[in-house]
Amino acid sequence: MKKVLFETHHLYYWANFWPIVEELKNRRNYDIQVSIPKRDSRSEEIQLMDICKKMKIQFIQSENEQRRLRAIIDQKFDIIFVGNVGQLKEIASDTTITIMVYHGIGLKNSYYTDIDDRVDMRAVESKHRLEELKIQGHKNLILTGFTKIDRLQTVKKNHLTSLRNKLNLCTKKKTVLYAPSFYPSSIERIHPYLIELSKDFNVIIKLHAFSWEQKKYHYQSTLFLNLSQGNSNIFLLQNNVHDIIPYYLLSDILVTDISSTMFEYLPLDRPIIQVECYSLKIKHRILQKRFWKKMDLKRQQEIDFVYNIKDPEDLLNRVYFAIENSDDMSALRKSACEHYLYKTDGLASCRLVDALEDYNNEDRNI
Repeated sequence: MKKVLFETHHLYYWANFWPIVEELKNRRNYDIQVSIPKRDSRSEEIQLMDICKKMKIQFIQSENEQRRLRAIIDQKFDIIFVGNVGQLKEIASDTTITIMVYHGIGLKNSYYTDIDDRVDMRAVESKHRLEELKIQGHKNLILTGFTKIDRLQTVKKNHLTSLRNKLNLCTKKKTVLYAPSFYPSSIERIHPYLIELSKDFNVIIKLHAFSWEQKKYHYQSTLFLNLSQGNSNIFLLQNNVHDIIPYYLLSDILVTDISSTMFEYLPLDRPIIQVECYSLKIKHRILQKRFWKKMDLKRQQEIDFVYNIKDPEDLLNRVYFAIENSDDMSALRKSACEHYLYKTDGLASCRLVDALEDYNNEDRNI
Protein backbone atom coordinates (compact mmCIF):
# COMPACT_ATOMS: atom_id res chain seq x y z
CA MET A 1 0.00 0.00 0.00
CA LYS A 2 1.34 3.40 -0.98
CA LYS A 3 0.84 6.12 1.63
CA VAL A 4 -0.84 9.18 0.13
CA LEU A 5 -1.36 12.59 1.73
CA PHE A 6 -3.74 15.27 0.50
CA GLU A 7 -2.29 18.47 1.96
CA THR A 8 -5.42 20.62 1.84
CA HIS A 9 -4.12 24.14 2.40
CA HIS A 10 -7.69 25.48 2.49
CA LEU A 11 -10.97 23.61 2.55
CA TYR A 12 -12.00 24.84 -0.88
CA TYR A 13 -9.05 22.91 -2.36
CA TRP A 14 -10.93 19.76 -1.44
CA ALA A 15 -13.24 20.12 -4.46
CA ASN A 16 -10.25 19.36 -6.72
CA PHE A 17 -9.02 16.52 -4.52
CA TRP A 18 -12.34 14.77 -3.95
CA PRO A 19 -12.55 13.00 -7.36
CA ILE A 20 -8.88 11.97 -7.06
CA VAL A 21 -9.54 10.46 -3.63
CA GLU A 22 -12.46 8.50 -5.06
CA GLU A 23 -10.29 7.23 -7.93
CA LEU A 24 -7.53 6.13 -5.54
CA LYS A 25 -10.05 4.39 -3.28
CA ASN A 26 -11.44 2.48 -6.26
CA ARG A 27 -7.96 1.15 -7.09
CA ARG A 28 -7.50 -0.17 -3.53
CA ASN A 29 -3.72 0.23 -3.52
CA TYR A 30 -3.47 3.39 -1.47
CA ASP A 31 -3.54 4.35 2.19
CA ILE A 32 -5.13 7.81 1.99
CA GLN A 33 -4.72 10.50 4.63
CA VAL A 34 -5.77 14.15 4.72
CA SER A 35 -4.49 17.18 6.57
CA ILE A 36 -5.07 20.93 6.79
CA PRO A 37 -2.89 23.60 8.47
CA LYS A 38 -3.75 24.62 12.02
CA ARG A 39 -5.22 28.13 12.24
CA ASP A 40 -6.84 30.30 14.90
CA SER A 41 -10.24 29.41 13.48
CA ARG A 42 -10.91 25.66 13.46
CA SER A 43 -13.93 25.95 11.17
CA GLU A 44 -12.26 24.51 8.06
CA GLU A 45 -10.48 21.83 10.07
CA ILE A 46 -13.71 20.65 11.71
CA GLN A 47 -15.54 20.54 8.37
CA LEU A 48 -12.74 18.58 6.71
CA MET A 49 -12.60 16.14 9.62
CA ASP A 50 -16.32 15.51 9.13
CA ILE A 51 -15.84 14.94 5.40
CA CYS A 52 -13.06 12.43 6.06
CA LYS A 53 -15.18 10.61 8.63
CA LYS A 54 -18.02 10.23 6.13
CA MET A 55 -15.61 9.04 3.43
CA LYS A 56 -13.85 6.70 5.89
CA ILE A 57 -10.40 8.13 5.30
CA GLN A 58 -7.87 9.12 7.95
CA PHE A 59 -7.50 12.73 9.05
CA ILE A 60 -4.25 13.85 10.65
CA GLN A 61 -5.04 15.63 13.91
CA SER A 62 -2.61 17.59 16.05
CA GLU A 63 -2.52 20.13 18.86
CA ASN A 64 -0.65 22.77 16.87
CA GLU A 65 0.94 23.41 13.48
CA GLN A 66 4.41 22.35 14.54
CA ARG A 67 3.16 18.94 15.69
CA ARG A 68 1.04 18.57 12.56
CA LEU A 69 4.07 19.07 10.35
CA ARG A 70 6.12 16.69 12.47
CA ALA A 71 3.41 14.02 12.18
CA ILE A 72 3.48 14.37 8.38
CA ILE A 73 7.27 14.33 8.15
CA ASP A 74 7.55 11.26 10.38
CA GLN A 75 5.21 9.26 8.15
CA LYS A 76 7.38 9.78 5.06
CA PHE A 77 4.52 9.70 2.59
CA ASP A 78 5.08 8.05 -0.77
CA ILE A 79 2.84 10.57 -2.54
CA ILE A 80 1.68 14.07 -1.58
CA PHE A 81 -1.00 16.03 -3.45
CA VAL A 82 -1.06 19.82 -3.03
CA GLY A 83 -3.15 22.69 -4.38
CA ASN A 84 -0.38 25.25 -3.94
CA VAL A 85 3.28 25.16 -2.94
CA GLY A 86 2.61 25.99 0.71
CA GLN A 87 4.93 23.98 2.95
CA LEU A 88 5.65 21.30 0.39
CA LYS A 89 9.44 21.36 0.74
CA GLU A 90 9.15 20.93 4.47
CA ILE A 91 6.79 17.96 4.47
CA ALA A 92 8.03 15.98 1.45
CA SER A 93 10.81 13.45 1.97
CA ASP A 94 13.50 12.88 -0.65
CA THR A 95 11.58 9.92 -2.03
CA THR A 96 8.08 11.46 -1.97
CA ILE A 97 6.36 11.96 -5.31
CA THR A 98 4.69 15.37 -5.17
CA ILE A 99 1.74 16.29 -7.37
CA MET A 100 0.31 19.77 -7.90
CA VAL A 101 -3.40 20.06 -8.72
CA TYR A 102 -3.68 23.83 -8.67
CA HIS A 103 -6.70 25.08 -6.76
CA GLY A 104 -8.00 27.52 -9.39
CA ILE A 105 -8.00 28.20 -13.12
CA GLY A 106 -9.30 31.76 -13.05
CA LEU A 107 -7.75 35.08 -13.97
CA LYS A 108 -4.89 35.46 -11.48
CA ASN A 109 -1.21 35.19 -12.38
CA SER A 110 -0.56 33.05 -9.31
CA TYR A 111 -1.38 30.08 -11.53
CA TYR A 112 2.03 30.61 -13.17
CA THR A 113 4.03 31.78 -10.16
CA ASP A 114 2.89 29.50 -7.33
CA ILE A 115 5.17 26.62 -8.27
CA ASP A 116 8.40 25.04 -7.09
CA ASP A 117 11.02 22.67 -8.52
CA ARG A 118 10.05 20.16 -5.81
CA VAL A 119 6.81 19.46 -7.69
CA ASP A 120 7.31 16.20 -9.60
CA MET A 121 4.05 16.27 -11.54
CA ARG A 122 1.60 19.07 -12.27
CA ALA A 123 -1.90 18.35 -13.54
CA VAL A 124 -2.90 20.77 -16.30
CA GLU A 125 -6.48 21.41 -17.35
CA SER A 126 -6.05 22.23 -21.07
CA LYS A 127 -3.70 21.94 -24.05
CA HIS A 128 -3.65 25.74 -24.31
CA ARG A 129 -2.52 26.14 -20.70
CA LEU A 130 0.02 23.35 -21.14
CA GLU A 131 1.69 25.29 -23.96
CA GLU A 132 1.61 28.51 -21.93
CA LEU A 133 3.36 26.78 -19.04
CA LYS A 134 5.96 25.24 -21.34
CA ILE A 135 6.74 28.64 -22.85
CA GLN A 136 7.33 29.97 -19.33
CA GLY A 137 9.75 27.15 -18.62
CA HIS A 138 7.56 24.90 -16.48
CA LYS A 139 8.26 21.18 -16.52
CA ASN A 140 6.75 17.90 -15.31
CA LEU A 141 3.37 18.76 -16.82
CA ILE A 142 0.56 16.20 -17.19
CA LEU A 143 -2.43 16.97 -19.43
CA THR A 144 -5.43 15.65 -17.50
CA GLY A 145 -8.36 18.05 -17.62
CA PHE A 146 -9.72 19.72 -14.48
CA THR A 147 -10.40 17.16 -11.75
CA LYS A 148 -12.94 19.33 -9.94
CA ILE A 149 -15.47 19.12 -12.75
CA ASP A 150 -15.33 15.32 -12.98
CA ARG A 151 -18.27 15.41 -10.62
CA LEU A 152 -20.47 17.14 -13.20
CA GLN A 153 -20.84 13.60 -14.56
CA THR A 154 -21.49 11.83 -11.26
CA VAL A 155 -23.88 13.95 -9.18
CA LYS A 156 -27.05 11.92 -8.86
CA LYS A 157 -30.45 13.28 -9.87
CA ASN A 158 -31.99 12.42 -6.51
CA HIS A 159 -29.30 14.53 -4.81
CA LEU A 160 -30.23 17.49 -7.03
CA THR A 161 -33.89 16.96 -6.28
CA SER A 162 -33.11 16.92 -2.56
CA LEU A 163 -31.15 20.18 -2.80
CA ARG A 164 -33.87 21.81 -4.88
CA ASN A 165 -36.45 20.89 -2.26
CA LYS A 166 -34.20 21.95 0.61
CA LEU A 167 -33.77 25.41 -0.92
CA ASN A 168 -37.43 25.47 -1.84
CA LEU A 169 -36.63 26.79 -5.31
CA CYS A 170 -39.65 28.04 -7.20
CA THR A 171 -40.12 25.61 -10.09
CA LYS A 172 -41.78 28.32 -12.20
CA LYS A 173 -38.67 30.52 -12.11
CA LYS A 174 -35.26 30.19 -13.73
CA THR A 175 -32.30 30.04 -11.36
CA VAL A 176 -29.34 32.44 -11.31
CA LEU A 177 -26.13 31.35 -9.59
CA TYR A 178 -23.96 34.23 -8.38
CA ALA A 179 -20.44 33.00 -7.56
CA PRO A 180 -17.99 35.88 -7.11
CA SER A 181 -14.37 35.88 -6.04
CA PHE A 182 -13.28 37.52 -2.78
CA TYR A 183 -10.80 39.99 -4.33
CA PRO A 184 -11.01 41.72 -6.63
CA SER A 185 -14.72 41.23 -6.33
CA SER A 186 -17.98 42.52 -7.75
CA ILE A 187 -19.79 41.96 -4.45
CA GLU A 188 -19.98 45.50 -3.13
CA ARG A 189 -21.32 46.98 -6.34
CA ILE A 190 -23.55 44.16 -7.52
CA HIS A 191 -25.31 42.98 -4.36
CA PRO A 192 -28.05 45.69 -4.29
CA TYR A 193 -29.21 44.60 -7.75
CA LEU A 194 -29.80 41.02 -6.69
CA ILE A 195 -32.92 42.07 -4.81
CA GLU A 196 -34.55 43.27 -8.03
CA LEU A 197 -33.32 40.17 -9.83
CA SER A 198 -34.92 37.92 -7.21
CA LYS A 199 -38.40 39.20 -8.11
CA ASP A 200 -38.34 37.13 -11.30
CA PHE A 201 -35.62 34.55 -10.60
CA ASN A 202 -34.34 32.21 -7.94
CA VAL A 203 -30.96 33.63 -6.90
CA ILE A 204 -28.41 31.26 -5.36
CA ILE A 205 -25.30 32.90 -3.88
CA LYS A 206 -22.10 30.88 -3.44
CA LEU A 207 -19.36 32.97 -1.87
CA HIS A 208 -15.66 32.22 -1.86
CA ALA A 209 -14.53 30.56 1.38
CA PHE A 210 -12.44 33.62 2.28
CA SER A 211 -15.63 35.70 2.45
CA TRP A 212 -16.46 33.61 5.52
CA GLU A 213 -13.08 32.61 6.90
CA GLN A 214 -10.87 35.68 6.64
CA LYS A 215 -11.65 38.63 8.91
CA LYS A 216 -10.87 41.30 6.32
CA TYR A 217 -13.53 39.80 4.02
CA HIS A 218 -16.18 39.00 6.64
CA TYR A 219 -18.17 42.04 5.53
CA GLN A 220 -18.95 40.21 2.27
CA SER A 221 -20.78 37.32 3.92
CA THR A 222 -22.45 39.80 6.30
CA LEU A 223 -23.80 41.76 3.32
CA PHE A 224 -25.47 38.66 1.93
CA LEU A 225 -26.70 37.38 5.27
CA ASN A 226 -28.58 40.64 5.60
CA LEU A 227 -29.70 40.57 1.98
CA SER A 228 -31.10 37.05 2.14
CA GLN A 229 -33.03 37.51 5.39
CA GLY A 230 -36.71 37.81 4.63
CA ASN A 231 -36.24 37.27 0.90
CA SER A 232 -37.63 33.88 -0.07
CA ASN A 233 -36.04 33.95 -3.53
CA ILE A 234 -32.45 34.63 -2.44
CA PHE A 235 -30.58 31.57 -1.19
CA LEU A 236 -27.21 32.16 0.45
CA LEU A 237 -25.22 28.95 0.67
CA GLN A 238 -23.60 28.82 4.09
CA ASN A 239 -19.93 28.34 4.86
CA ASN A 240 -20.37 24.61 5.38
CA VAL A 241 -21.40 24.18 1.72
CA HIS A 242 -18.02 23.52 0.14
CA ASP A 243 -19.20 21.81 -3.07
CA ILE A 244 -20.44 24.13 -5.83
CA ILE A 245 -20.86 21.43 -8.48
CA PRO A 246 -24.51 20.53 -7.70
CA TYR A 247 -25.43 24.21 -7.82
CA TYR A 248 -23.95 24.53 -11.29
CA LEU A 249 -26.35 21.78 -12.30
CA LEU A 250 -29.32 23.41 -10.57
CA SER A 251 -28.78 26.80 -12.19
CA ASP A 252 -29.75 28.16 -15.61
CA ILE A 253 -27.16 30.95 -15.75
CA LEU A 254 -23.95 31.92 -13.95
CA VAL A 255 -22.98 35.42 -12.83
CA THR A 256 -19.36 35.81 -11.73
CA ASP A 257 -16.31 38.10 -11.97
CA ILE A 258 -12.71 36.77 -12.04
CA SER A 259 -13.54 33.42 -10.49
CA SER A 260 -12.59 30.02 -11.92
CA THR A 261 -16.31 29.31 -12.00
CA MET A 262 -16.69 30.84 -15.47
CA PHE A 263 -14.45 28.11 -16.88
CA GLU A 264 -15.83 25.31 -14.71
CA TYR A 265 -19.37 26.14 -15.92
CA LEU A 266 -18.52 25.84 -19.63
CA PRO A 267 -19.31 22.11 -20.05
CA LEU A 268 -22.97 22.84 -19.28
CA ASP A 269 -23.26 25.22 -22.27
CA ARG A 270 -25.40 27.66 -20.30
CA PRO A 271 -25.16 31.47 -20.32
CA ILE A 272 -22.43 33.19 -18.30
CA ILE A 273 -22.26 36.84 -17.29
CA GLN A 274 -18.93 38.30 -16.22
CA VAL A 275 -19.31 41.37 -14.01
CA GLU A 276 -16.29 43.67 -14.21
CA CYS A 277 -17.46 46.03 -11.48
CA TYR A 278 -14.69 45.75 -8.93
CA SER A 279 -14.17 47.61 -5.67
CA LEU A 280 -10.42 47.95 -5.24
CA LYS A 281 -8.48 48.57 -2.05
CA ILE A 282 -7.15 52.11 -1.64
CA LYS A 283 -3.56 51.01 -2.27
CA HIS A 284 -4.60 49.40 -5.54
CA ARG A 285 -6.61 52.44 -6.61
CA ILE A 286 -3.48 54.51 -6.13
CA LEU A 287 -1.04 51.94 -7.54
CA GLN A 288 -3.17 50.29 -10.21
CA LYS A 289 -0.21 48.93 -12.17
CA ARG A 290 0.80 46.89 -9.13
CA PHE A 291 -2.71 45.48 -8.91
CA TRP A 292 -3.04 44.56 -12.58
CA LYS A 293 0.29 42.72 -12.46
CA LYS A 294 -1.49 40.19 -10.27
CA MET A 295 -4.06 39.54 -12.99
CA ASP A 296 -3.79 37.42 -16.13
CA LEU A 297 -4.78 40.20 -18.53
CA LYS A 298 -3.97 38.14 -21.60
CA ARG A 299 -6.43 35.45 -20.53
CA GLN A 300 -9.05 38.08 -19.73
CA GLN A 301 -8.71 39.64 -23.18
CA GLU A 302 -9.21 36.24 -24.83
CA ILE A 303 -12.56 35.64 -23.17
CA ASP A 304 -15.34 35.89 -25.75
CA PHE A 305 -17.90 33.44 -24.39
CA VAL A 306 -19.51 35.60 -21.69
CA TYR A 307 -21.83 38.58 -21.55
CA ASN A 308 -19.58 41.23 -20.07
CA ILE A 309 -20.92 44.13 -18.02
CA LYS A 310 -19.02 47.02 -16.46
CA ASP A 311 -22.01 48.85 -15.00
CA PRO A 312 -24.01 46.96 -12.33
CA GLU A 313 -27.19 48.63 -13.56
CA ASP A 314 -26.91 46.51 -16.70
CA LEU A 315 -27.16 43.24 -14.76
CA LEU A 316 -30.95 42.85 -14.91
CA ASN A 317 -31.26 43.39 -18.66
CA ARG A 318 -28.34 41.08 -19.35
CA VAL A 319 -29.79 38.26 -17.29
CA TYR A 320 -33.21 38.62 -18.93
CA PHE A 321 -31.65 38.64 -22.41
CA ALA A 322 -29.33 35.70 -21.73
CA ILE A 323 -32.13 33.56 -20.29
CA GLU A 324 -34.46 34.31 -23.20
CA ASN A 325 -31.68 33.72 -25.75
CA SER A 326 -29.80 30.88 -24.10
CA ASP A 327 -28.41 29.58 -27.40
CA ASP A 328 -27.09 32.99 -28.45
CA MET A 329 -23.45 32.29 -27.47
CA SER A 330 -23.60 28.51 -27.51
CA ALA A 331 -21.06 28.10 -30.33
CA LEU A 332 -18.59 30.36 -28.52
CA ARG A 333 -19.09 28.48 -25.24
CA LYS A 334 -18.50 25.12 -26.91
CA SER A 335 -15.37 26.41 -28.59
CA ALA A 336 -14.16 27.88 -25.30
CA CYS A 337 -14.81 24.61 -23.51
CA GLU A 338 -12.48 22.81 -25.91
CA HIS A 339 -9.90 25.58 -25.56
CA TYR A 340 -9.86 26.02 -21.78
CA LEU A 341 -10.66 22.44 -20.71
CA TYR A 342 -8.94 19.36 -22.13
CA LYS A 343 -11.71 16.81 -21.75
CA THR A 344 -14.93 17.06 -19.78
CA ASP A 345 -15.70 13.36 -19.70
CA GLY A 346 -15.45 12.95 -15.92
CA LEU A 347 -12.12 11.12 -16.22
CA ALA A 348 -9.53 13.80 -15.40
CA SER A 349 -8.81 12.12 -12.06
CA CYS A 350 -8.45 8.76 -13.77
CA ARG A 351 -5.92 10.21 -16.22
CA LEU A 352 -3.98 11.78 -13.36
CA VAL A 353 -3.79 8.55 -11.36
CA ASP A 354 -2.83 6.65 -14.52
CA ALA A 355 0.02 9.14 -15.02
CA LEU A 356 1.05 8.71 -11.39
CA GLU A 357 1.18 4.94 -11.75
CA ASP A 358 3.14 5.26 -14.98
CA TYR A 359 5.57 7.72 -13.44
CA ASN A 360 8.94 6.59 -14.70
CA ASN A 361 11.23 6.47 -11.69
CA GLU A 362 12.66 3.06 -10.94
CA ASP A 363 14.06 4.14 -7.57
CA ARG A 364 10.54 4.93 -6.33
CA ASN A 365 8.85 1.82 -7.72
CA ILE A 366 5.48 3.45 -8.34
